[in-house]
Amino acid sequence: MGTNEDRTEDRATAVLVRDAMDRALAELPTTADLVGPARAQGLRRRARVRAAIGGAVLAVAGLGLAGAFVLPGDGDDRGATGSTGVVDVAGPPTSSAPPPPIHLEPSPGESSMADLPPAERARQENFQNQAVGVLQQLLPPSVGTVQRIDLSVRQYQGSKDGKTFRIIFSVRPSEPGMAPQTCREIKDTVCSKATLPGGIRADAAVSPINNGNVTESRVWFRYGASDVSLRVGPHDASNTSAPVTGQQLLDVAGSAAFLDLVKAADRDPVEEMQRTVIGG
Repeated sequence: MGTNEDRTEDRATAVLVRDAMDRALAELPTTADLVGPARAQGLRRRARVRAAIGGAVLAVAGLGLAGAFVLPGDGDDRGATGSTGVVDVAGPPTSSAPPPPIHLEPSPGESSMADLPPAERARQENFQNQAVGVLQQLLPPSVGTVQRIDLSVRQYQGSKDGKTFRIIFSVRPSEPGMAPQTCREIKDTVCSKATLPGGIRADAAVSPINNGNVTESRVWFRYGASDVSLRVGPHDASNTSAPVTGQQLLDVAGSAAFLDLVKAADRDPVEEMQRTVIGG
């Protein structure tokens, strides 16, 4: 048995533990009586009371943490970075507006998107903006920042470290009777082939241009009633070849996001059919 002073201190300590536990458990479901054992421990020796206090504090902390993760409507709206570690997975995804278009004046006698009726121009610009997002996501970082060019729905550009690479993305209605071309390894052209989802055969090529100083990369295939092509050109001023391989373009062509764009343009064309003029 301890002295009167010990008993007084023990009772005071037990009351503090009880109050702390009552506050922590106020908003939790009914649980086993934790206050009674704590009060009983107050009658024991001071050393054992202090040990019990340490255990009770840990238990309360554990119950409080469990409530933060399990209990609905606990009033904690701190979001993904709250101190309880709760992650708000239901939050909306972040998105950013596409970069502004690059303006090019048409050559004499050439038309541009500015000449289109307002509704058609808006439709083509919307398609371009969607294409910018997909190409930015799928093309390798070496292509840089992708922007649309306001001259034509098929024209885009990648920019990185002061270099620009012209990008052509075309989904054009196929000309009747014209079979899709296949890649031929002539004049130092390097060919790659792949079968895309749905059994679509695609060809890719890395070909020398501009007197063989640089190369351009392209992939093409037929989807539904359309001829599809994606081409990345070089940066002529610095004699820098297109910073993408044929295999990388095949990977882009086989992605679900890219094929969704192609499907939309095949269903509702944004380009006119190109007709071959024999002897022209």
